[in-house]
Amino acid sequence: MGLLSYNATTRFDIDDRTLAHLEAVIYAKLRRGESFLFTWSRAPGEGVGRTTVWMNRAARLAFRRRVDSRIPLNPEWVARLMSLANSPAGLHELAESQDAEASG
Repeated sequence: MGLLSYNATTRFDIDDRTLAHLEAVIYAKLRRGESFLFTWSRAPGEGVGRTTVWMNRAARLAFRRRVDSRIPLNPEWVARLMSLANSPAGLHELAESQDAEASG
């Protein structure tokens, strides 16, 4: 299980494979100086609801994965996540299988 930390106060637990794909999109957007919304649902045990943050170059982000090796990226999944990040609603979790179903 991986972890995304935003400004050292907000944390998001997520599986390593999904985190690797979100990380690729987040880095690409921030390298281009593009700010965007990122929303995720609370983990079980944290209650109901969701958290939304404004991703920008000033944000202090940390990504931690349990897997040491590089995770191969699915280009179609990255493209779908990038499309979400470019939308007014912003980036949010999207399962890899949802990507396959959406394109099929």
